[in-house]
Amino acid sequence: MLQSSARFFSQIMQKWMPDAFVFAIVLSAIVFSSGLIFEQQSVQEMTLYWGNGIWNLLSFSMQMVIILVTGHILANTHAVASIIDRIANFGNTPRKAIVLTTLVACFASWLNWGFGLVVGALIARKIATKTKGVHFPLLVAAAYSGFIVWHAGLSGSIPLKIASPSNDKLGQLIHQNPIPVSETIFSPQIISIVALLFITLPILLMLMNPSEKESEPLLLNPQEKQALSKNQGNLTPAQKLEHSFILTTLLGLLGMGYLVIQFKHQGTLNLNNINLLLLSLGLWLQGSPRNYLNAMEQAIKSVSGIVLQFPLYAGIMGMMVQSGLAENMSQWFVSISNAQTFPLFTFLSAGVVNFFVPSGGGQWAVQAPIVIPAAQALNVPLSQAAMAVAFGDAWTNLIQPFWALPLLGIAGIGIQKIMGYCTVVLIWSGLIIGLGLMFFY
Repeated sequence: MLQSSARFFSQIMQKWMPDAFVFAIVLSAIVFSSGLIFEQQSVQEMTLYWGNGIWNLLSFSMQMVIILVTGHILANTHAVASIIDRIANFGNTPRKAIVLTTLVACFASWLNWGFGLVVGALIARKIATKTKGVHFPLLVAAAYSGFIVWHAGLSGSIPLKIASPSNDKLGQLIHQNPIPVSETIFSPQIISIVALLFITLPILLMLMNPSEKESEPLLLNPQEKQALSKNQGNLTPAQKLEHSFILTTLLGLLGMGYLVIQFKHQGTLNLNNINLLLLSLGLWLQGSPRNYLNAMEQAIKSVSGIVLQFPLYAGIMGMMVQSGLAENMSQWFVSISNAQTFPLFTFLSAGVVNFFVPSGGGQWAVQAPIVIPAAQALNVPLSQAAMAVAFGDAWTNLIQPFWALPLLGIAGIGIQKIMGYCTVVLIWSGLIIGLGLMFFY
């Protein structure tokens, strides 16, 4: 049954879902038109909203480019490739490969969402080169499915935001009293939902595995590293510097020293620190500036989707927020809720809004002023309301190309290939999360 469902959705997605760039253009047109029709905005106003928002993700886009490139480079070092290779050895059959990839991706995403995207793609590619008969698109879908737990993990932006004292408008809404992570990420209710996802997603994906005749292997396009001449006597002084391990060692040491100091004082890893960690380790393990540059020339080819499409999504977010579409979507779901159904409808509303505003922090800024007062009026715990938004934000990422782009860049596969499997995961995980939010509290 699951194989048939996966095949059905895969056929639909491969036939009807365009390239991710075209998808972003179509989504822009839908939001632009919706602002005109439902919010009575003028063409000029919607155009301004789009233009005002289009460059709002430049900093984040560069962060994602760096995490993709540095992750690629680190994976191409002998030391990291050996570790990934050893882990991949446990996935020596197609079903074991799918289970292993899902578990590794879930755990890595729970630790840090950026780390999860990189590790999931790397382990999927490595397993695909070692396991005969494995269906590579399903393996990549398994890697991306692990991303669903990130907002209930250590880097979840919403639970971390409400756990910090704040005097802004959102802080005032919750009476300036932080909600500790013991009531969100580490609460028995949220841990139970995450545990169910950890247990059931590998089984679900494993059962979708097609027959060996239908499986699609990874098509390798090996990139040979430039050979380093052993005859150092023929190198010019400039070339000797390029091949010197001392320079990369010192720069890597500087980066690691900074991270140790930061972690000692703050105790957390943000995206910038993850990027610096990947950069520093890559510098050490590549062994020389020339090796690092050669690896970067290959890695940089996979970032075109981010560079081209993230500005379009920033424009979509600008139109959604400034026109009032995002606020009114959230308000409608709240209006049909009662104390029992509020967590479920908040989760669903967050899932819908996330499709157009694929940013955890941005989505919380839009929905919190609506969700928090409603939760207080209905006597729903604020921690439950906040995690409903967090889970909704993570949930529809499964069928939203925005977050898939970095992973797909590393995996080297099109969005249409994985979306059918991700749709099945979306349906199943939505049932677990929705029911868990309603009945576990």
